[in-house]
Amino acid sequence: MSFPTVRNRRLRGSAALRSMVRETVLSVNDFIYPLYVVHGTNIKEEIRSMPGVYHFSLDLLEAEIREIVALGIPSIMLFGIPATKDAVGSSAYDANEIVQQATRLIKQWAPELVVIADTCLCQYTEHGHCGVVHVHEHNGTADVDNDATLPLLVRTAVSQAEAGADIIAPSNMMDGFVSAIREGLDAAGFINVPIMSYSVKYASAYYGPFREAAHSAPQFGDRKTYQMDPANAREALREAESDVLEGADFLMVKPALSYLDIIRTLKDQFDLPLVAYNVSGEYAMVKAAAANGWIDEQKIVLETLIGMKRAGADLIITYHAKDAAHWLKG
Repeated sequence: MSFPTVRNRRLRGSAALRSMVRETVLSVNDFIYPLYVVHGTNIKEEIRSMPGVYHFSLDLLEAEIREIVALGIPSIMLFGIPATKDAVGSSAYDANEIVQQATRLIKQWAPELVVIADTCLCQYTEHGHCGVVHVHEHNGTADVDNDATLPLLVRTAVSQAEAGADIIAPSNMMDGFVSAIREGLDAAGFINVPIMSYSVKYASAYYGPFREAAHSAPQFGDRKTYQMDPANAREALREAESDVLEGADFLMVKPALSYLDIIRTLKDQFDLPLVAYNVSGEYAMVKAAAANGWIDEQKIVLETLIGMKRAGADLIITYHAKDAAHWLKG
């Protein structure tokens, strides 16, 4: 029996050999961990659809921050539940609101931890949309007014930077938002604060658990007029190119798991750091399957995360970050 000269299995013969030729490496340095902060005291409330993820009041937040730092996770992304909501999301740019308070405290507790502030209005508006809603008099229909929203996003970003946020991460998908925020940050003296743009954000069913966590479900309609159609790929290039030209420092694809082709496309086309958002629905499905004994959670999570890295992600926002950090330490 003849054998081929090339035997691909030669490089798979032992764990040590496989490790030597491994093409993609997953590290705790790749992770950004999302955190939810709320008003009140003595609150550590598990989010029903996201086991292991909690709402924290500020008095219980420090212990969580210390654990994150001890695990070596370099960065967090902050989401807040405000005390009040209104039509224009004014709590988003209130210097004394929950994200701004949390940011100031975190930078005292852990100055080296990179704090990323999600910059949007959906958690702060009474209607749950990501901007100012305009009602058309001639037919009574309503939509989000792109240009009226931009100044409010700028105010929010500046307020977050003033509180000490290291990175501003606008997630609203308004046209021109990166340019507006860059100009606003620079005018306020924050020329060195980077923008991590949610460049390619799809109108996805995978966001369901987040909307419970952030209390941000739209009260009417949906977000399909400003978030992208899941069927579109070329449009992602247009969205990302706009952000590059407007001064973004990072690009992001959200969600990640069903959009690995988009991650690869952006990686091949642009040279900015690329972020994948492993979103709440992706997390919840793994947790539900693991709770039923249908999958090996550790193996599934690490395989999923390395798949995102292999597709081209430089950083991964993931609710699995703490568990994955433990597992990678062995």
